[in-house]
Amino acid sequence: MVESTLWHPVALSEAVAAQAPLAVHVLEQPVVLWRDDQGAVHALADQCPHRGARLSLGRVTPQGRLECPYHGWQFAAGGQCTHVPALPAFVPPPTHCARHFEAQEAHGLVWVRIAPGDQGLPVFTAEGDARLRKLNCGPYDVAASAPRIIENFLDMSHFGFVHEGWLGSREATAIGDYRVEPTPTGLLATGCKAWQPQSNLHSTAAAQVEYTYEVTAPYAAVLTKVPEAGTTAVDGWRESIALFICPVTPVRSRVWFRLAVADFDSPDDKLQAFQHTIFTQDQPVLESQTPQCLPLDLRAELHTAADKASSAYRRFLRQSGITFGVC
Repeated sequence: MVESTLWHPVALSEAVAAQAPLAVHVLEQPVVLWRDDQGAVHALADQCPHRGARLSLGRVTPQGRLECPYHGWQFAAGGQCTHVPALPAFVPPPTHCARHFEAQEAHGLVWVRIAPGDQGLPVFTAEGDARLRKLNCGPYDVAASAPRIIENFLDMSHFGFVHEGWLGSREATAIGDYRVEPTPTGLLATGCKAWQPQSNLHSTAAAQVEYTYEVTAPYAAVLTKVPEAGTTAVDGWRESIALFICPVTPVRSRVWFRLAVADFDSPDDKLQAFQHTIFTQDQPVLESQTPQCLPLDLRAELHTAADKASSAYRRFLRQSGITFGVC
């Protein structure tokens, strides 16, 4: 399965404590995360190979090994069993091991890859821009497939209805032509414009806002938006928002937004509240869609010129061999 070779976000970095294992799920696979005595994060299948107990119910030893809650077997970072308390002199052979997954941290999140692959993490260019402040918003547990959520993120024509009074108005719903081009990681949409009553936290007037959208992986996307000059209380306001999704099951997802904003003064909760308002307006509509999985056959649902980005995204998923969360 192609999806198993991709990196998926599974938890906030801060949620993985020093001595407490954390249970997460990705691609219907239960996973346990923990930190060793050096603070490095690791991931194993959340099932002890001895008698099947959940390793996430155990503890991390002072030596940085993961201890099973049932019989106290201890596992090193790579999954190898290093100690069986019932047999203190026993040296566990290489076959005594838990299934190990690659794990790393980036963008304030822990990422896991279920199977080896050659694709890197989704790129978020704004991460390296010191002029922008970064913070995360989420997680949100959503009863919708990851591709449905990405497609909604790319869609502008719902602004005047789902986000009326915020990102759109029923009196200004027309979507002008914009450009979409394929990229190695998905697509790039430029020249996207929308009239918005309140395009961001610091808006002082309605504005024409220019968007750029980029799909950076099958379950990740980034938007940048720049409002008209003179319509915000912060001079030179700009922002970039990454959407990172963990596909938990084909029809359930865990969602994070990585915000990069030209604001170093507002408290985190104020910046997060704006994004929270927008996404919780989207969420009930997303969870109402049927089928819950995204149809890749373009004949399954109707499309217009305003849907160019979402149609291109569906073609990209089909060409990439994605099967999880689609139909």
